[in-house]
Amino acid sequence: MKRVLVLLGLIPCTAFAGDIDKGRQVVLARGDGNCLLCHEVPGAERPAGNIGPSLAGIGSRLPKSDIRARITDASRFNAKTVMPPYGRAMGLHAVAPQYRGKPLLTPEQIDDAAEYLATLK
Repeated sequence: MKRVLVLLGLIPCTAFAGDIDKGRQVVLARGDGNCLLCHEVPGAERPAGNIGPSLAGIGSRLPKSDIRARITDASRFNAKTVMPPYGRAMGLHAVAPQYRGKPLLTPEQIDDAAEYLATLK
């Protein structure tokens, strides 16, 4: 299965639970995740965008596996999404040179972010 995911340009799930504190950092940082660019996140200390839905209560609406899948590649659920595929590296257009051939987030960062978002009940 891991080989199939790699061939599709998707990063496979890691075998370990994510770290909530590291996930909060990924979600709230201005780095590669930059979730606040599009989503309101409870407890954020800076303004948030409103392109995507609020992430308040996301842990009550979706199981962690679905949160992770949406972070990895939301286009699997909605072909017209504007959310970047944080875990896909293939089949993308207009990608900055430093990101070509690699996902925006590592599998561990995606697991951490999903772990944190799952706590937002």
